[in-house]
Amino acid sequence: MSDAVAKAPEAPVKSKKLPLILGIVLAIGGGGGGFYASSSGLLFSHGESTAVDAHEAQTEPLPNIAFVEIEPITISLTGNKYVRHLRFRSQLEVNGTHQDDVELILPRIVDVLNSYLRALDVTEFEEPQALSKLRGQMLRRIQVVAGQGRVRDLLVMEFVLN
Repeated sequence: MSDAVAKAPEAPVKSKKLPLILGIVLAIGGGGGGFYASSSGLLFSHGESTAVDAHEAQTEPLPNIAFVEIEPITISLTGNKYVRHLRFRSQLEVNGTHQDDVELILPRIVDVLNSYLRALDVTEFEEPQALSKLRGQMLRRIQVVAGQGRVRDLLVMEFVLN
């Protein structure tokens, strides 16, 4: 009788992962298509202008600025038990009308930077915010020497501590 009872054919097991995979693929495709449509201007477009044209219409001409290069400064720093060297190179962003004035007093600016950097301790360079703090201190000293409104910014081109 055991042979007489035939086994019923088993129903195929449906995969429960197929809807999940299909949903993920459709979500990624929909997100990518939406991003493309919004970034290319297909959505929310007003007339013939594109985002690039609108951006170009809003740009203003650059202010009258010039850059004055400061000769590289190498300073010996003493601290702990080792002597370390700092190599510092920068440029000054100045108003174009004051470029000649700033170039005339450049030796004073180099002297102020030299004096300030030599007075620092090696431990002051180990802080995470050290460069931005030093840059702000140096810029303030340069603006005092050059006169208010002449120097706009100090651009640090090289700052290497060996």
